[in-house]
Amino acid sequence: MSNSAHSGTNTAARVRRVVTDILVLGSGGAGLFAALHAHQANPSLSITVAVKGLLGKSGCTRMVQGGYNVALAEGDSIERHFMDTIEGGKWLSDQDLAWTLVTKAIERIHELENELGCFFDRNPDGTVHQKAFAGQTFDRTVHKGDLTGIEIMNRLAEQIWNRGIARLEEHRAVELIKTSDGKSLAGVLMIDMRCGEFVFVQAKAVLLATGGGPTMYKFHTPSGEKSCDGLAMALRAGLPLRDMEMVQFHPTGLLAGPDTRMTGTVIEEGLRGAGGHLLNGLNERFMHHYDPRNERATRDIVSRSIYSEMRAGRTTPNGGVYISMAHLGPDKVRVQFKGMVERCADCGFDLAGGLVEVVPTAHYMMGGVVFRPDCTTALHGLFAAGEDTGGVHGANRLGGNGVANSTVFGGIAGESMAAWLVDNQDLREPDMNAIEQSISAHRVPFGNPVGNLQALREALYECMWEDVGILRTAEGLQRGIAKLTELERELASIGVADDDPAFNMTWHDWLNLRSLLAVSRAIATAALAREDSRGAHFREDAPHTSALATSAYTVVKQDGDALTVSTQAVNFVRVKPGETLLVEAETA
Repeated sequence: MSNSAHSGTNTAARVRRVVTDILVLGSGGAGLFAALHAHQANPSLSITVAVKGLLGKSGCTRMVQGGYNVALAEGDSIERHFMDTIEGGKWLSDQDLAWTLVTKAIERIHELENELGCFFDRNPDGTVHQKAFAGQTFDRTVHKGDLTGIEIMNRLAEQIWNRGIARLEEHRAVELIKTSDGKSLAGVLMIDMRCGEFVFVQAKAVLLATGGGPTMYKFHTPSGEKSCDGLAMALRAGLPLRDMEMVQFHPTGLLAGPDTRMTGTVIEEGLRGAGGHLLNGLNERFMHHYDPRNERATRDIVSRSIYSEMRAGRTTPNGGVYISMAHLGPDKVRVQFKGMVERCADCGFDLAGGLVEVVPTAHYMMGGVVFRPDCTTALHGLFAAGEDTGGVHGANRLGGNGVANSTVFGGIAGESMAAWLVDNQDLREPDMNAIEQSISAHRVPFGNPVGNLQALREALYECMWEDVGILRTAEGLQRGIAKLTELERELASIGVADDDPAFNMTWHDWLNLRSLLAVSRAIATAALAREDSRGAHFREDAPHTSALATSAYTVVKQDGDALTVSTQAVNFVRVKPGETLLVEAETA
């Protein structure tokens, strides 16, 4: 990597420039696997990982508790994992992407263990232990207790440091900068958060792997730094985003009260998989009223069921429901879910022997940038992997398929970028006007009168939870879109008090809201366009699911400030609704 200063008369010309072969945006599982695989494919490449926080400490992969789905055990198969994924996604998945996920997951889990040094829990006979997760017909979730993400991220970060891959820590990506003809990506405009200066990173290939992070909802699992920046940049760049209406709510987020950021933290799915019970405020089990699988129904069904109990007024003191594990034996629970028990204890709750209040919490975005199995996108020079992408999970993600998605496609992206650079070795010059315009847009709050960002954030929470949340109607979605448009206008007029951009967290709060509002509008617009109920998207005014054989997914694009939505038919390349690959596998 090389740095070079540029001088000129306008702001864009004076922006510090960093040059690299490959720029990876994000340091979660997708980003770090991509950097490692690109380096392995061609160690002579200059590779730079840019991250909003600190490498190895940021992002959602580190927060993964449950585990990693992979067909390893006797009796399981990639066909079974594939069918669970397709059926769980309500037949909206891109089947080539889903097949890549389930086949490559086996390769990737061996890589994590044997090459990167991850220690996963094992059975007495030495085989890898795999636990039950909801929505699956086989116990296939590999884990390290309930702290799987920390194990994976620690090992990945060690390997990045060991290989001397360049890092831009505390650098925030704010714009995908194209060439003057608009046909290719030239690099990415970033903010060095430590000094507040803009930096242009010129790269031959860029990976978008910033993760999703639906923190626009009142209750959410990702950390506050997650603000959908990657998807917002993709929208502004005119890239198509698919399945944006499909926002997954984890059924059991900790409900610790309004005055702690622990509220929303995942109480992991393995608890229900192990036999945990959900109780309403009357201390009654209720899931049997909604689904014959009871607590082991898929996340969308359990979330809607809890929300229905809440709306009916059968709530706990803080307005949610309870999860109960005591009937399984407190000592057993303390051993099996050590991390969860300790986390709840930190907040004053006894998970092993008592009751813990939970609420559905926005967890994961199935939607994202349209991409191909080799991780290329519609923009020349831009690759994408992980939660920034759409199509792998369809209408609903199975628990345990998320970290598999990130690591599988992250590795593929690294290999694809290295191979692509063989025939694309030249740096492309950026559109300097685009840099200038982006800098001006991101500096807006320094010229505005001070406003109340917290009140705007609370209004966003309320709007998304009530009108674009677990249960939706056309009327509510239209109201939500109108409110989001109003909030965007309000944000554009709000300023920050301190004009020093160095570590100016109020400025970054403003930038977070800008991204969240843009992506929220895409979610609401896609949800209004889908006039049936499917997976994570449930329309109370259209509760039916349209014919699976004619399944179509939504595609949102932005042109200026306007959003357009189209639908595209799902291409059933491997199996059609009503068919299964399992028969073929058993008779082969």
